[in-house]
Amino acid sequence: MRIARADQDGGRQRRDRVVREAVRSGLVGPAQLVSGFVDADGIQESVRDLHRAFGDAPVLHTFAAKAASLVPVLRLLARSGMGCEVASPGELAQAVAAGFPPERIVLDSPAKTRAELAHALALGVAVNADNFAEVDRIGELLAVGKTTSVLGLRINPQVGAGAIDAMSTASPNSKFGVPLRDPGARQRVLDTFAERPWLTRLHVHVGSQGCSLELIAEGVRATFELAEEINAAAGRQQVTSLDIGGGLPVNFADDEIRPTYETYVRQLRAAVPGLLSGRYDLVTEFGRSLVAKNGFTAAVVEYTKDTGGRRIALTHAGAHIATRTVFMPDAWPLRIAVYDRDGRPGHAPERVQDVAGPCCFAGDLVARERGLPELAPGDIVVLLDTGGYYFSTPWSYNSLARPAVHGFTTHGPDLRFATVRREQTLAEILAESGVDQADALLFSDFGEADSDASHARLVPTGD
Repeated sequence: MRIARADQDGGRQRRDRVVREAVRSGLVGPAQLVSGFVDADGIQESVRDLHRAFGDAPVLHTFAAKAASLVPVLRLLARSGMGCEVASPGELAQAVAAGFPPERIVLDSPAKTRAELAHALALGVAVNADNFAEVDRIGELLAVGKTTSVLGLRINPQVGAGAIDAMSTASPNSKFGVPLRDPGARQRVLDTFAERPWLTRLHVHVGSQGCSLELIAEGVRATFELAEEINAAAGRQQVTSLDIGGGLPVNFADDEIRPTYETYVRQLRAAVPGLLSGRYDLVTEFGRSLVAKNGFTAAVVEYTKDTGGRRIALTHAGAHIATRTVFMPDAWPLRIAVYDRDGRPGHAPERVQDVAGPCCFAGDLVARERGLPELAPGDIVVLLDTGGYYFSTPWSYNSLARPAVHGFTTHGPDLRFATVRREQTLAEILAESGVDQADALLFSDFGEADSDASHARLVPTGD
């Protein structure tokens, strides 16, 4: 089983070097209180692992854009041979800007608008319909215009939930897809394909974190069997491709990468023997498993204090970055590494501490009662395995700035950094909060008439 970055000791030494150089370069420290870091070498290595695991099977591996919705990261993945799975107009725009060809983009979402569908069909992006009403909507659009898009239907095999209900998309009551085991649903799927020969793909996604490989493979098997049934009823191979989703769980306990893509493929071969035979083209949608261990978040400790007999370190990384960890700490625990103000590994005596963020609510804790080298103001805490979701999709609670994100490479003798996204400025925060419309609510009823009433609208209120 491969260990992150060759071996755990080597991985730690490499991270130590990156943190030390980031502090020396001012990428984190007194003037840059929190930053995300992306390992460009590691991402490319993970992509290579994925392609090696599937071998010669006909498969388009797509990256779930929501896991790292940063155009430079997406462009690196595009150049590394990946496609892109998107779930919103914003993510589609990011994928196009990153350079993914439309035929290597897949659009998934449970709430696609007519305009969003029309745009995707015009581009030639593959579309997985979430429900029968969306299939009808696509049919109406096809009646007035042609497309090169591959069109499919997402099914929910209802094989059950994993350990984290919120991350399980194949539970009996999931909001995603057509519930295959509901009364009459399977027959309606068969009828829908029979009536619409342009439907040529089935899509399934069982879940990610907290879902076992056995559960994921069971959902893929149900989808494979449904495709065989549709094709038998059609008397031809109408379903030519299967989008088997992605969502491998990530090991957040240590540096070891488990499960590996190779382990996953072995599970698929055992559960669905015909899947990789070439009978169907395949699509995958991996996200977190490609990037989580290829990124970390570094933040400055601002204060430490004792309260109720407990030491608390107040840092600049909290719920606005580690949202899932703060609100679901048992499901999403993060490892913490400690460095001094010069970026050297912390060697102070260990002490049980809470590591808190800057958000203005009591539960803003990224680690609780954790044994760590005793933290002091100016030290650096590093939240490990946060390359997926964390710093790339921050929460704007308390109007805290989106953190800067920097990529790095140690390929060759030199360590190099590149800015992926700069820190959000106060001016940008003000713009997003409507500063240009500051007088919008100063209607004449509350005092003197607004001198610039060009923005005013009269809205009928009835009797």
